[in-house]
Amino acid sequence: RIVVVTSADYIGYMEKIIRSQGYKKIIAVVEGGRERYDSVYSGLNCIREKVNEAQQGRQKDKNYVFIHDGARPCVTDSIINACMHDVKIYNACVAAVPVKDTIKVVDAEGIAVNTPDRSTLWQIQTPQVFESELILEAYDKLYCDIDKKGITDDAMVAEKYMNTKVKMTLSEYTNIKATTPEDILITEVFLTGKKIL
Repeated sequence: RIVVVTSADYIGYMEKIIRSQGYKKIIAVVEGGRERYDSVYSGLNCIREKVNEAQQGRQKDKNYVFIHDGARPCVTDSIINACMHDVKIYNACVAAVPVKDTIKVVDAEGIAVNTPDRSTLWQIQTPQVFESELILEAYDKLYCDIDKKGITDDAMVAEKYMNTKVKMTLSEYTNIKATTPEDILITEVFLTGKKIL
């Protein structure tokens, strides 16, 4: 079951596309928020409502939530399956790849102050996958906290508020986030299978 989170301006458009294409797995389109975590919480609250409705009077099943960015259209079945495998073992995992480049920590003036050991660094992607009760409770705790500064992904929420260890699930370098014009060109290549000379 899929919940699409989008801006208020696009809700009608998304609902029209879903109806016209006959997508059966999409159960709701909900409005996002100002920050990424606001949009995720909106989607999670919709999921909470739907799960509670489905399980009324029945034994609670264990459910898992996959949080995925629409800006990553190159996600594959193998990435999703690897995440499903790991979340059943660890209750929290994120698609990620080891970094290829050396990373520098810099100060406010752009001067390098530290060089972390590259072998310990991973580049985080989505989906980020969690046992549903764990991530719902983590986000509830986030929203009780006045200071939400510095929260950039869902794993941070689970780590900070539930003291959860998050497994890095080996993903693919093609699962890029298309945010700049260059990214969009590269994404096109990955999606169409064009060869680059």
